[in-house]
Amino acid sequence: MIEIHEVTKKFQDKKAHVTALKHVSFKVKQGEVLGLLGENGAGKTTLLRAVATLLTPTDGTVTVAGHDTVKNPNAVKKKIGVLFGGETGLYDRLTAKENLEYFAMLYGMSKHETKVRIDELAKMFGMRDYLDRKVGGFSKGMRQKVAISRTILHNPDIILFDEPTTGLDITSSNVFRELIHQLKHMEKTIIFSSHIMEEVTLLCDSVAMMHKGELVHHGSLEDLYEEEGSRDLNYIFMSKLVRGNIHHAS
Repeated sequence: MIEIHEVTKKFQDKKAHVTALKHVSFKVKQGEVLGLLGENGAGKTTLLRAVATLLTPTDGTVTVAGHDTVKNPNAVKKKIGVLFGGETGLYDRLTAKENLEYFAMLYGMSKHETKVRIDELAKMFGMRDYLDRKVGGFSKGMRQKVAISRTILHNPDIILFDEPTTGLDITSSNVFRELIHQLKHMEKTIIFSSHIMEEVTLLCDSVAMMHKGELVHHGSLEDLYEEEGSRDLNYIFMSKLVRGNIHHAS
């Protein structure tokens, strides 16, 4: 479903080239939930942006549902839903409902389909009380709920979440986790980055660990636990960074 092959991304800084990704390769199967782990600056968001067609790799290729992200970006965009960290992509002067209706129109959804879907999401995330309020006055958590709703509004096959539970309270975080389980049951393919190891442990089938732009490890969680002799993902992650086990990435 997603194939990342020898992807390198370099940016021109004021003084020199900065290499954000270094020959990263791995695959994500249909219906798989993959957790993308790494400290700040590891290259997680850069990689997700490349998958989402928002960045062009300097070298290498990314293929999503059989479409090259550079050669056929429009076909990829129709297949994916994307949420990047604090970038909710919402319009402050519009209400939550108007924001969702606007994006539904961009996705080519009918008015009936849009109404039904917004009602479903409002109930799921407890947004009914503020659907008709302008987003500009929302708390961070309220904005995040609307942003997550925007991401899955058109029922995409592939979903990319970058730190999706940032700003959410415990109840809303649990709703999000239940959503992931539902999406997985629907055979959706999901990549999400997170600093919350418990979240990754509960939700993911596999992990891709990154450090300074390189892939440190890729594989199933169960294989990783067996290989390391531990089920403490935080310990395993820190241990791999210290050891620099880049050769274990597959």
